[in-house]
Amino acid sequence: MQTLGKWYLAYGSFLILCGIAGYLSNPEAAQTALMSGSVFGLLSMLWGLLFLRGYAWAWWLALIITTMLVGAFSWRAIVGWQETMAGEPKMFAASLISLMWLASVVSIWKLFRHRR
Repeated sequence: MQTLGKWYLAYGSFLILCGIAGYLSNPEAAQTALMSGSVFGLLSMLWGLLFLRGYAWAWWLALIITTMLVGAFSWRAIVGWQETMAGEPKMFAASLISLMWLASVVSIWKLFRHRR
């Protein structure tokens, strides 16, 4: 559980940093990036702290929320790349969301590797 706890602390920090980066890239239109990155980053860090303290039941919460994030990031990444291909300046956002998707998929993989 210690390894998983450390991973989720890092993953949560990554989500927060991505939210900040998304906001800074377009402060007028990306306010939700900052809010959602912060909320889900803090939740992920909470799962990490719970794992570090040995609370195995947090595994289910982490799985549910991370799976929801994979779905949301999949949808947003597809839309972002479609907009980029249509000539809109969305490459940074699409790339950032794709990285968040990848980190979330790895997180689910790590959850299953450390399942008790």
